[in-house]
Amino acid sequence: MIDSLVERLTLRVMEEYGLSITEALSLVYNSQLYEKIVDVETGLYYQSASYNYNLLRREIMLGKIA
Repeated sequence: MIDSLVERLTLRVMEEYGLSITEALSLVYNSQLYEKIVDVETGLYYQSASYNYNLLRREIMLGKIA
């Protein structure tokens, strides 16, 4: 589930920000959101890609998950 979510987040980052796959993967894997996704106690890994992408966008804009 987590791998599929990361793939969808990466594709959306590539589309919206015009990044290469390497840049997009780096952004996702180095985000605070990714740390929370892999922490199964947060439950974020089973939320929709859209929900998680909105959190990622906020983190990109604000520098943290608000």
